[in-house]
Amino acid sequence: MIKFIKKNKHRVSIIPGFNLSLGITIFYISFIILIPLISIAVVTNDITWQKFTSVILDSRVIASYRVSFICAFTAAVINCCFGSILAWVLVRYEFPGKNLIDGLIELPFAIPTAVAGISLAALYSPAGLIGQFLVPIGIKIAYSPIGISMALIFVTIPFVVRTVEPVLKNIDPVFEEAAYTLGAGKFTIFRRIILPELIPALLLGGGLAFARAVGEYGSVIFIAGNMPFKSEIVPLLIMIKLQQFNYTEATSIAIVMLLFSFLIMFAINSLQIYQQRFIRGGR
Repeated sequence: MIKFIKKNKHRVSIIPGFNLSLGITIFYISFIILIPLISIAVVTNDITWQKFTSVILDSRVIASYRVSFICAFTAAVINCCFGSILAWVLVRYEFPGKNLIDGLIELPFAIPTAVAGISLAALYSPAGLIGQFLVPIGIKIAYSPIGISMALIFVTIPFVVRTVEPVLKNIDPVFEEAAYTLGAGKFTIFRRIILPELIPALLLGGGLAFARAVGEYGSVIFIAGNMPFKSEIVPLLIMIKLQQFNYTEATSIAIVMLLFSFLIMFAINSLQIYQQRFIRGGR
């Protein structure tokens, strides 16, 4: 046993040594992530605090914040519900066409977001295949926050499904069978055995979907209508500022979105850690 431990302790890795690997990792992260983000702060270095606050607190900007965050949160919540059901069906059941449906989950990642936006606009516009029947009865999807939420649901559904799916695969059915033999109902089994295991995955998948939806641009602009104070999203407002060569205001708004993204990811990781400790403590 001692020889085996010593052998593993001094085993040779197939990748470079720790110092070289760490150096490559830091360089890659800095070059790809940190330097572009730092450049945003550099651009706004010359702007005064008063000008910065006036830009980010402008009524039009605040309205775009509200539209982006409400629609992103709505899409994340809907995807957490229906994405979990979809993952459950793919994991627990066998049926014809399962592999095809499983492959379609990745479609929003594969196709350009602009294609998704054009398709949704053609489908739900007042003259679209579905929109022409909904508009006469007072349901307007395209060119409204509802259409934005629809586009965000389409784009972010893979985050939830692919996060929840491996957790469901790892849940041992023995615990469910034991609870059933002890007289527990289906709802009790789901609430006491399955749901505690899914909550960390739902927090992660829903958080990733929310963070992705807040910054979505391509699939939204074609169906949003882009009306200020009604259906204008923050990424579009940033693009408008850039087209006007107003880089300072564009980067000011971008910094706010960047801070929101950091806060979202920090909250997600904190909730995950708390939930995992809670589950371990309960066991």
